[in-house]
Amino acid sequence: MTATGARNAPDVVDVVALGESMVTFLPSRPGRLADVPSFDRGIGGAESNVACVLAAAGHTARWVGRVGADGFGDHLVEAIGGYGVDVSHVRRDPRRPTGIYFRTAGDRSTDAHEVAYYRAGSAASAMSPAGVDLDALRAGRVLHLSGITAALSSDCLDLLRELTAPRPGRPLISFDVNHRPGLWRDIHGPEVLLDLARGADLVFVGEDEAEEAWGITGGPTRIRQALPEPQTLVVKQGARGAVAFRHPAGSRAAGAARVGADGTPQAPGRATTPRPAPAPAPAPAPATFEPALHVDVVATTGAGDAFAAGFLSATLRDLPVRDRLRHGHLTAAAALTAPGDLAAPPARAHADRLAALDDTAWETLRLGPGWTRADEHEGPEKEARTP
Repeated sequence: MTATGARNAPDVVDVVALGESMVTFLPSRPGRLADVPSFDRGIGGAESNVACVLAAAGHTARWVGRVGADGFGDHLVEAIGGYGVDVSHVRRDPRRPTGIYFRTAGDRSTDAHEVAYYRAGSAASAMSPAGVDLDALRAGRVLHLSGITAALSSDCLDLLRELTAPRPGRPLISFDVNHRPGLWRDIHGPEVLLDLARGADLVFVGEDEAEEAWGITGGPTRIRQALPEPQTLVVKQGARGAVAFRHPAGSRAAGAARVGADGTPQAPGRATTPRPAPAPAPAPAPATFEPALHVDVVATTGAGDAFAAGFLSATLRDLPVRDRLRHGHLTAAAALTAPGDLAAPPARAHADRLAALDDTAWETLRLGPGWTRADEHEGPEKEARTP
């Protein structure tokens, strides 16, 4: 690591994730919600998913959220903690319930996909700057947030504004736009998301998402032009791949977090200079594109969270940008080839070996269900033949 003290600093974890986690009910068979006779219980939440995957990948992770003082809340805390995530700062709400949702087994991009959320007035919607432990949130090398939280309530939005505001020594702020039109109560959601993204250091956004939310067309470069402030911007292009834009070392249009010369997050609380006021963006840095893998898809839910977790894991390990993107793709592939919202990531040595493939081998690699359990000493040709 660029700064070894960051890993050993008291009470500092690699990543803190803030957001709502819900109990999810997965259908026992394909079909409409009206026709499915039974469901299996699981857990789901964009930010807690990231924390769980990072903990499974060997990082120290903390999830900060709010759940009801009910059985579903008990299950969430126990299940997320079971991944090795620190859940000691999760608040319990005796008056509001834990959110739950039901979904069908189909691909969420199809018209046949159904999701029924029961989250209005949930415990998580009561999160606020005064209702969470801000010190616990900031005691990470990375603080991971998403636009979903901002849409839950005005208090939640106030909390995200507090966390993305300029302040000395804040952790690296990772922000996944996660535009969910159905959650916003007014027409200003897209503007809010853009403002929050401009206050972050690392932003994840889908190319289609940027078009839907902000009307930006013309590809990743146009998105970067509209969002020049973050040190790193990752534009996801679905099955095609992803592009990462990074400012040159030491430059950032709105600089904030304490990072190394290469963008590796450092321990919080040690910066001596606050983030400067927004300034004209520096000259655009070259973009790094990495194609996505060929995957035999089982379910798409959770793939975006997994990509973010893989990219963050590689960032924490100070890997090159190309490898950060590849680890994002590999962790997303683990989610795509398994049912449910959460899937175990590949073992680190296994992922490192695949991420190190030459371009030809990478572009011909094909992954199917069970690939993460393959012997890490077997060659890439085995994964390429996975049915």
